[in-house]
Amino acid sequence: MVQKAKILLVDDRPENLLALEAILSALDQTLVRASSGEEALKALLTDDFAVILLDVQMPGMDGFETAAHIKRRERTRDIPIIFLTAINHGPHHTFRGYAAGAVDYISKPFDPWVLRAKVSVFVELYMKNCQLREQAALLRLQLEGGGKAALGEAKEPAGLLAELSARLAAVEEQAEALSKQLDDDSADAAAVATAAHLERKLTGLRRALDALEPGTGSGAPSVPSQS
Repeated sequence: MVQKAKILLVDDRPENLLALEAILSALDQTLVRASSGEEALKALLTDDFAVILLDVQMPGMDGFETAAHIKRRERTRDIPIIFLTAINHGPHHTFRGYAAGAVDYISKPFDPWVLRAKVSVFVELYMKNCQLREQAALLRLQLEGGGKAALGEAKEPAGLLAELSARLAAVEEQAEALSKQLDDDSADAAAVATAAHLERKLTGLRRALDALEPGTGSGAPSVPSQS
């Protein structure tokens, strides 16, 4: 079963949170509410999130200050932040949002379809990264000689490598399709850069896996496996 991604919604007004939930419910992911910057930081201590929708104008700790705290923490610094604001203060205000670490800056009232589409891109990238980490963990277990126990089957090394290669190929195919979609839709530069980073990580993992296969990497001939 594929685990759902978590999306953090931060706004001090309950009606705004309700509206965001209505817009994003179609993505079928886990939506987590936070009514203040402090509450958002508390949620980020224990859970991993695919993306954060952060209101700028909040009493006490505003969106800029909250984002600064998020980016200072090693655990949360790479989580994409989309700023939401009801007031357009001009280029300087927008620049401050990007300087605080936002990947996007949307003024209210916003187009529900556009917001949902933007969030879905980061959710998909998050899911691909999760799959990549799973493949890397399996590969690491194989390198450490623990692959058989982790997979729960007494497979020969060649069988393990074939399974890992097939799983990695599936992720590579999905990542390639996502990159083409981003190119076609003229997506945000941040989303395109994240997708490119994912593809580079996949390429490195593929090279490491290929090096393990008999007859590759070291040039050693393939030998029959022994039971």
